[in-house]
Amino acid sequence: MEWIQSALNQVTQWMQPYYSEIALTILATILVVYGDVFNKHIKRMISPYHFVIRTAVFVLICAFGYGLLVVFATPYVKQLILWVPYLYRGLAVFMVFLLLGYLAENRRYI
Repeated sequence: MEWIQSALNQVTQWMQPYYSEIALTILATILVVYGDVFNKHIKRMISPYHFVIRTAVFVLICAFGYGLLVVFATPYVKQLILWVPYLYRGLAVFMVFLLLGYLAENRRYI
């Protein structure tokens, strides 16, 4: 049983310097998997408007909206990772990526 705790501690220790990058990766993956759903809603809302307005809204949403979301939400996701007890942090990150992979598979992205 002690070797399991040692392995979990080691994995968490290896990940520790990269929590910001891990949080960014989690957010980017969520946007890849579910961004088309959001884009469909936006498309439905702006479809009656002129081409120039639709294009401007698309650029603002994709370039600035998603970018700002990732920049401002990454610290919060990092805090969520840090709330997990140290022993289970590495395992939790691994499980989150498995869950995201499963969700991507359900949406036929894999």
